[in-house]
Amino acid sequence: MKKLFLFIFLAIGIVCPAQNSLNLKADNIVGTYKGRQGDDQFRAKVEKMKDGTYRCQVIWLEHCTDAKGHKLLDTKNPEKKLRNNPLDRVVLFSGLEYNKKEKRWDGCKIYDPQRGIRANLKAEFMEDGRLRLKGSLLGISESVYWTKE
Repeated sequence: MKKLFLFIFLAIGIVCPAQNSLNLKADNIVGTYKGRQGDDQFRAKVEKMKDGTYRCQVIWLEHCTDAKGHKLLDTKNPEKKLRNNPLDRVVLFSGLEYNKKEKRWDGCKIYDPQRGIRANLKAEFMEDGRLRLKGSLLGISESVYWTKE
């Protein structure tokens, strides 16, 4: 009987990996990350706002100018007033909240400047330390992974 319980315990451990400790504290998400969107590398900074939510803005983009040297703009933004913002300064999300019960961050939308869409966001750290950002829209989900610097 003891062997059966040990087997079940070990099997559960394999199927359900341990919670990453980075998910246990809200402010662990704060920092600078590097990521990739298509062929472009970028860096983004997540900061805590005065209201306790989190905001993320691009701070560097590998290809931020066109062939003539002009800054690339956020021309696909659904908010017309933001279409003249440079792509290397785009706000990717704001209002992100820590969900203590789920031990992850959610409660806002993430913006994809390449497609000009906003999707519901859930974020959590993986076992290898990468931040997984999962965007969902109309039942379709996509995840991207960022590495904290």
